[in-house]
Amino acid sequence: MKFFRKRRTPKIFCIGQNKTGTTTLEATLKEFGYRLGNQIQGEMLLDAWYHRDFKEIIKFCKTADAFQDVPFSLPYTYQHLDLAYPGAKFILTERDNAEQWYQSLTKFHSKLWAKENRIPNMIDLKSVKGRYKDFAYQYIKYNFQTLDNDLYNKEVLIDHYLRHNDTVKSYFKSRPEKLRVINVSKSEDYATLCKFLGQPITRTDFPWENKT
Repeated sequence: MKFFRKRRTPKIFCIGQNKTGTTTLEATLKEFGYRLGNQIQGEMLLDAWYHRDFKEIIKFCKTADAFQDVPFSLPYTYQHLDLAYPGAKFILTERDNAEQWYQSLTKFHSKLWAKENRIPNMIDLKSVKGRYKDFAYQYIKYNFQTLDNDLYNKEVLIDHYLRHNDTVKSYFKSRPEKLRVINVSKSEDYATLCKFLGQPITRTDFPWENKT
């Protein structure tokens, strides 16, 4: 009698910055049948990421097939995941340009965390009842390293966005089979993603979610 070992699904890591279409990508992966990691549990690993405790993050990756947003959207995480899961595939989501990303991020955070139609300040972020006390504040400080009196400094955030994308592309430059760069606002990138993941092309565009 022959015994066949069940084929393992390669891990999928979405490593684009928040507000680059990661929620749309999550919906797409769910349509493909992937089990997505629990986002709340993932975000609770922000402090582990800050202290570079990637063992905790890697342990969390045993719980599902695909993962997105914090801590997977943060710098350094993808390098450790690449070493821990050699067969994994990585997806970098981008906006049309850095300005569009910045406007999307600040608009979303303004609606989410500020009492008025303005960019949140330190008091706003420290007042957020999020995953835990100061989560919103720590996310901005840890990720962008901005000053308390200018947490959403445009020049700093745009430089961070561009540097993250460039570093990811440079890291995978010699292994193009590991990475796909997609823009969910481009319908043709849906077919590109399907081919990358070996999925049938069943629609002409991404299932838009959380659009800002």
